[in-house]
Amino acid sequence: MAIDWRPSAEIATLRERARLLACVRAFFAARDVLEVETPVLGQGGSTDVHLVSLATQARTDKGQRRLWLQTSPEFHMKRLLAAGSGPIFQLARSFRDGEIGSRHNIEFTMLEWYRPGFTLAELIEEATTLVAALMPSFAKPVVNYRYRELFHTRLAIDPFTISLEKLRGLAAERGQMLAGALAKESRETCLDLLMSMVIEPTLGRGELSVVMDYPASQAALARRHQDADGEWVASRFELYLEGIELANGYHELTDASEQRARFKEDNTERRRLGLPEVDIDERLLAALEHGMPEGAGVALGIDRLIQLALGKPRLKDVLAFATPNC
Repeated sequence: MAIDWRPSAEIATLRERARLLACVRAFFAARDVLEVETPVLGQGGSTDVHLVSLATQARTDKGQRRLWLQTSPEFHMKRLLAAGSGPIFQLARSFRDGEIGSRHNIEFTMLEWYRPGFTLAELIEEATTLVAALMPSFAKPVVNYRYRELFHTRLAIDPFTISLEKLRGLAAERGQMLAGALAKESRETCLDLLMSMVIEPTLGRGELSVVMDYPASQAALARRHQDADGEWVASRFELYLEGIELANGYHELTDASEQRARFKEDNTERRRLGLPEVDIDERLLAALEHGMPEGAGVALGIDRLIQLALGKPRLKDVLAFATPNC
């Protein structure tokens, strides 16, 4: 049987990819945002129960150590912010196990940037401006949505008050799954399923959709605030185009004690679900304890944006070598 050695993407596509990446660098250079490089290996990994981190055993000067392939460059970049870097961006190799499909690859490129002093609204403006810069023919309106309103209009439920039992039943129905398959799943998992299966495919159609005010339980590394209804929500947004999630931005949490508590909660949930625990990144927490400037940051799947900009049906069509034939 012949071995498939050829690239996933055509050479002409890779030339266009290089052009678009050059545009990204020019975009940030014009705004005096420093490009940085950080390690793909870290002392800790993402504790998020919805992500599967990859780890390796490495020989170091302190003996065998478990090091984690980073799911994003976030932890290292925040350490740079705490050290006084000012605004920074990075085109970083990132890794998430098991993510294979038309929009996923285990190894991918994340565009991540941080803006000390920026509000979330200012970061949304910059992110949408970048999308327009990479897609000159794009002339669609930017439309903001509240997470709660989307569930009201698309599913006729209140995601903050619906009972877990009803939520599991609805998630099983819309996900075409047996109800028993969700019997142990959390509220967040069921909401994520409904978001991805029902709501996301409708977003970014003829517009650039911005979704805000996610449940406070989905804050991850973002702050929390009370919305107009007095509900505690996450200070974050997600950006969608053509039914595809492009970006996830935060008003960054700078409280080390609160971040440690969230990491511990994640690992508690991992144990409940029978998932392996992930090492907490103590160096990130030390950086937060030292003091990270107030501001906002965003991670954007640049491979997905390039895929949309070039009109390619699959993510692997814009990657030199996708995971199956790497």
